[in-house]
Amino acid sequence: MARPFTPDQFTRRQAAQNAAFLAALRRTGNAREAASTLGYNRSTFTKRRAAHPAFAAKWNAALALASAALKDPPRNGEGDRRPEVGGGRGSPQTPSADTTPTTTRTANGRLQLRRPPANRLDHAAEQAFLTALSVTANIRLSAAAAGFSHSAFYARRKASPAFAREMRLALAAGYESVEFALLAGTLPGSHDHDEWRHNAPPPIPPMTANQALQLLHLHNRTVHLQEEPPHIKRRRGESSDAHSYRLTAMYEARQARAREAFDIAEAARNERGEPTLTNPYPAPRTVHLPALDQVTGWSKADPTKVAHDPSVALFGGWRLKGRI
Repeated sequence: MARPFTPDQFTRRQAAQNAAFLAALRRTGNAREAASTLGYNRSTFTKRRAAHPAFAAKWNAALALASAALKDPPRNGEGDRRPEVGGGRGSPQTPSADTTPTTTRTANGRLQLRRPPANRLDHAAEQAFLTALSVTANIRLSAAAAGFSHSAFYARRKASPAFAREMRLALAAGYESVEFALLAGTLPGSHDHDEWRHNAPPPIPPMTANQALQLLHLHNRTVHLQEEPPHIKRRRGESSDAHSYRLTAMYEARQARAREAFDIAEAARNERGEPTLTNPYPAPRTVHLPALDQVTGWSKADPTKVAHDPSVALFGGWRLKGRI
């Protein structure tokens, strides 16, 4: 016969589960982590909390105790308060450095132990992405080669100025690689359209001196590479202030990239020990020598031979006549 259900009573098995869960919760302050160590899903205990006020009160007390315990370091003899990995219904798991729980402050101010995500974007993934990007100049392809989505690397670029710099440099290297490959691919057919150079030019049509001067004036900047680039020209409907602001922003961006390239070159020169702008006279590199009084095996003198005259030096088996 089934036992009658009461809102504040649990079966013997459920009571044991709750006790183990509350003990783990007092250590971690993290319901998901506590349930995971027992081999259960968090929803198993959240449903019981919603239905049993007494269990909910014990839950809140365990969270408060965990937050207070994580604020203070463990005393001598207590060891680490971090929970053991594995247990419950699941098979024991092997702890690793990448899944070690760390103390984190939640939105309500309490402390809890929280594990890092399983697929976190780490340094190795960043290097794989940058390496692929330096060859392909394709962000989506490089992200897939590193095993992550392209949005993850866009977010990392936004959050890390150092990664943003390396991503820009890798993209520039990939751009040059693709550009060189494209130029190399067109070399076999580079003479398909230059027949006109080998033909005699046709006669110039008749024109007046005024027409000739006007024609030269129209194409003077284009021929002498003095024409204003398209990205600098004032756009249709663009105000003078907006045009000036855009040119200023472009100039500042060019200056920032030039400064960045200079800093990278300075760091490389400093690493090689060459003069730099901030250190024009670098100190000579220290020559590391062993203790000279401990160096042996360099002399051919017989150490067992009795010196004829202690004031005469003996090197290599030869007695030097000069006094020292």
